[in-house]
Amino acid sequence: MQQIPETLVHSTAEIGHPQLRVFLRFSLLAPVCAFLFSATTGFPQVSHIPESELLETSRAPTLADAPKAPAEIKVVSYNIRWRGGEELKELISLLKSDSEIAGASIVGLQEVDRNKQRTGNLNTAKAIAEKLGQYYAWAAPPTPKPEMEEETGVAILSIYPLTDVRRIVLPHPGPGRRRRVAIGATVHIGGTPLRIYSVHAENRISEDKKIEQTKAVLEDLAHYPKHMRAIILGDLNTWEPASVKKTSELFVREDFTTPFANGKSTFLRTIFVIPIRLKLDWIWLRGLEATSHGIDKKVGLSDHWPLWTVVRLKSSGKTK
Repeated sequence: MQQIPETLVHSTAEIGHPQLRVFLRFSLLAPVCAFLFSATTGFPQVSHIPESELLETSRAPTLADAPKAPAEIKVVSYNIRWRGGEELKELISLLKSDSEIAGASIVGLQEVDRNKQRTGNLNTAKAIAEKLGQYYAWAAPPTPKPEMEEETGVAILSIYPLTDVRRIVLPHPGPGRRRRVAIGATVHIGGTPLRIYSVHAENRISEDKKIEQTKAVLEDLAHYPKHMRAIILGDLNTWEPASVKKTSELFVREDFTTPFANGKSTFLRTIFVIPIRLKLDWIWLRGLEATSHGIDKKVGLSDHWPLWTVVRLKSSGKTK
């Protein structure tokens, strides 16, 4: 079994004693928190969405110029918590000009609405892609009941074409039979294929079931060559310390690395005057080397913060 790198070792020293107390309090408040985390807002509309319509791919009418063989690319992951209206405009502006997350070649988003009343029935991924001049792919899970409004989804945006796009319905539904999905796509950068996944895991299931949701993404990746470079990013909802540790161990066994330490929170919400800071979001790399990275905590549009990293293509997709 491979040794977990020190930067990934989860300990009370990394989190700090105040943060540990928050985790313990959060465990006691989990039922309430789970209700507050639930993405079930919006009003039901009587319509049935066929499974085939829960995957969408397209491109902006006018595309931004993409370097043919860049030495490095920037990757961003962000759970936007469905933003719409002026907040969506602000998000697009940040992706264009923010000092940390602007200029990304690949963006993975979670909680992305397409046809929901709360966001004005706007196709969010399409709207962002058109403003940035990018390709996009979006997917959502099936609704628990046919008469329910379309679920929120996940998206990948890229300055490079997206091919072999797959929608992955994750195992183990949450309360109310709610499902979650991941989306995978391949991009070719300087002739090098790179497999990308944007994932939104369920938060109200056991730690082991969360790991099985992550394994479902890794199983899809297993259909591709083992030396193929890959990025798996998104909101894995690892709010329990043990879930963080198990997730790290799983990815390290699969030859992935991450520049983000386990003790770095990516989520902030205040519940009953208690600030809850959690490690929910990840960027995992295979066959890629991170040259810089960060968590953009000045972006406050969601209760999550965006993660970003600049990566260099290794000379070989094989990792140590």
